[in-house]
Amino acid sequence: MTRTVTAGLDGSPESRAAVEWAAREAALRALPLRILHVREPEPEAGADRAAAGEWARRVRQSAAGLRRRHPAVEVVTDQITGEPAQTLTEAADGAELLALGSRGLGRLGGFLVGSAGLFVIAHTTRPVVLVRAGEAAADEHRPGPSGVPSAATPFRPVVLGLDIDDPEGPSQALLEFAFDAAARRGAALRVVHAWTPPPYAAYGVPADPPVVPAFGRRASALLTGALRPWRQKYPDVEVSEASRAGNAAPVLIDAASDASLVVVGRRVRTSPYGIHVGHVTHAVLHHVAAPVAVVAHS
Repeated sequence: MTRTVTAGLDGSPESRAAVEWAAREAALRALPLRILHVREPEPEAGADRAAAGEWARRVRQSAAGLRRRHPAVEVVTDQITGEPAQTLTEAADGAELLALGSRGLGRLGGFLVGSAGLFVIAHTTRPVVLVRAGEAAADEHRPGPSGVPSAATPFRPVVLGLDIDDPEGPSQALLEFAFDAAARRGAALRVVHAWTPPPYAAYGVPADPPVVPAFGRRASALLTGALRPWRQKYPDVEVSEASRAGNAAPVLIDAASDASLVVVGRRVRTSPYGIHVGHVTHAVLHHVAAPVAVVAHS
């Protein structure tokens, strides 16, 4: 069965932005787009039938508009009655990726991720992309000669937050997703790693020989080594490396200020209880304006 790029649609501005982003992504991947509306059952049967009919009409209208704007993309629609978070999680497992809307925080430029979105991110093994309300195609592109971004100019860079200190090594799934996304966009890839200086560095205690520079050189060397086989696999992707001292969340948020897409990881947890996405991923979801792809890995 062919996988799809799936997008959740609930009628909100953020979900409409997610559907538009998903249509563009489906075109990049040459995959069908599945628009999914999850409807919670009404307490009265008559009201339930009326609501179902109204939502079916709205989804058809949305699909018709997408087909006009993206004629190369096959658009299919689906409406399911059920609990949204669980239903979307199940839908993600059968998709290439799932796009969801997330309400923007105005001038703060970040996301307000609802409980359903966090549940899906924490419980699916497929990539989930969060798209803010108001996200437009031009936002992902560099300014043209006039200084105005448009869909006709090159893509802004894809930014990847990578943990190279994991005992099992950096996530290959995360690297694969980020390099592939950059290659499909013809975009540069900026790989960011943050490392923590030794505790005494904050107090100005000298080290002999100096340890802090050695930490930085080691981190840079590990990052270069982790990226070497992926540079060879994707020779056309322009890659830049940023290994910086500091807390990972603010370092990555700062590096993502001009991104077209930000890619972060989430370690798969075996416990069915609670929502665990990691503090760095959680911070990025709330404070980065660009679409954020969360990729699960072991």
